[in-house]
Amino acid sequence: MTDTPESRLASLGIVLPVAAPPAANYVPSVMAGGLLHISGQIPFADDGSLVKGRLGDDFDIAAGQDAARRCAIGLIAQMAAAVGDLGRVTRVVKLGVFVASTPDFTNQPEVGNGASDLMVAVFGDAGRHARSAVGVAALPRGVAVEIDAIVAID
Repeated sequence: MTDTPESRLASLGIVLPVAAPPAANYVPSVMAGGLLHISGQIPFADDGSLVKGRLGDDFDIAAGQDAARRCAIGLIAQMAAAVGDLGRVTRVVKLGVFVASTPDFTNQPEVGNGASDLMVAVFGDAGRHARSAVGVAALPRGVAVEIDAIVAID
């Protein structure tokens, strides 16, 4: 079997969900100048419910990493919906990680690793990216993490 992002997803046991539709007046992604800008993705549990809570209150770092990984799966689903073949992704340029957290929680970068590690596992060196990871008081629908992305497409 050829080593592709799709085959790496399969080896990780990941089946991409249908790309989530926008929840308000925006589009899921915009292609401009060879860059795909993907709107923020939120984490969905296996049963389809939202992963809600705050780091430092409801979640520890490991649970936050899992929520970030779930956001990354949503980002990859949006990539597939926008461009079809994930082999067209030449670089994950940047992730913006937003973590709902208490004022004393300062491990947002470690939470973001849940998404970053998956991008590298799926896209190899092309998955290595720049990143911001910030704590916020609240996120839409009460979710624990939201992540947006910029991705280079051939």
